[in-house]
Amino acid sequence: MPLAITGAALLVLGAIAVATGILPWPALGALADRVVPILAFVVAITIVTELLNASGLFEWIAGHFRRWGRGRTFLLWILVACLSLAATIFLSLDTTAVLLTPIVVVLARRCGLPPLPFALTTVWLANTGSLLLPVSNLTNLLALHTFGDVSPAAFAARMALPALWCALVPLAAVVVLFGKDLLGRYELKQAILVSADTAPTATDPPTTDPPTTDPVLLWIGAAVLAALLPALVSGISVWIPASAAAAVLVAAFGARRRTALRWRLVPWQLILFAAGLFVVMEALQHAGAKELAGSLLGTGSGPFDLVRVSAAGAAVANVVNNLPAYLALEQAAGAPARLAALLVGVNAGPLITPWASLATLIWHEQLRRLGVRISWWGYAAAGTVLVPLMIVPAALLASL
Repeated sequence: MPLAITGAALLVLGAIAVATGILPWPALGALADRVVPILAFVVAITIVTELLNASGLFEWIAGHFRRWGRGRTFLLWILVACLSLAATIFLSLDTTAVLLTPIVVVLARRCGLPPLPFALTTVWLANTGSLLLPVSNLTNLLALHTFGDVSPAAFAARMALPALWCALVPLAAVVVLFGKDLLGRYELKQAILVSADTAPTATDPPTTDPPTTDPVLLWIGAAVLAALLPALVSGISVWIPASAAAAVLVAAFGARRRTALRWRLVPWQLILFAAGLFVVMEALQHAGAKELAGSLLGTGSGPFDLVRVSAAGAAVANVVNNLPAYLALEQAAGAPARLAALLVGVNAGPLITPWASLATLIWHEQLRRLGVRISWWGYAAAGTVLVPLMIVPAALLASL
């Protein structure tokens, strides 16, 4: 609810800006043309991922990973990292935070392993792994317009090297921090996995039976996901295949499990917040914020300039949040190489403060529900070391 209240307040401020002429009506119309398809995608992909989770697909995948780990903790961790990275790249970082966090925590517990290395892997990759495709992060979708509406393949070609580097660094950090825990073994006995809706807290009694799954919905979900992933990178506007996938899943659940179709599937709080944020940031651009952003980012596309852009993006993201940071700095970035460096900063940089990205806030709430404790001081200290190690080389790679 605080997110919805903030969004409503932002919309009121935006309405005042329009009424007073700070934000002209033509500019508001141009903003709507740009962001409405993005918000439609957010709604559709959220419904898709929630219903895929309800179908048991993510639990099924995680259960197979447990067996494929063959009792080796390091191999299980690699599989979890791959799943987290794939979910982030193709279904967005918030999907990873919402759906995979409880699954990997419960999976670790059922294997008798400490959950923290798996939980940190999930949240770090949710943020740093969101550079490769437009659908991976809302900032990437916003950047498509400035890039000239390039295809997903062209976007991925530019961001591939930074994305690879920003995925490898946090994985190396987990190995350094938790190497002793990852080198052990776990018991190969039946694991009991639960979804985000039914994840137990620390005080819940242990379950004895696996959750029931409708095999028809499971296979429909798998088929929808298999068709959706290539469609998201085909060059079609991403809201179209996402909406089609959502429609198929809603129809399937309407026929077989109508109780799963609830209004909370629609992320209305996030949409209200994002809409208000878009309007306010556009008004600030017309009120002179662009000049301030320009002085912060500087000019030029040399190596030092790109590192400066990326560092500024990371700093502002950790102070406020990565989405308003991108919106405030986007117009001052300018050239494609500088824009790519900005994406590195606002996507991979939010690893220090808990509010730097919405995914981190969601992740922490999931950990709280599951009874997993984390020291924010330790999290911030690790992020302070990791962020420079990631964004400086990645900013330079973005120019290649």
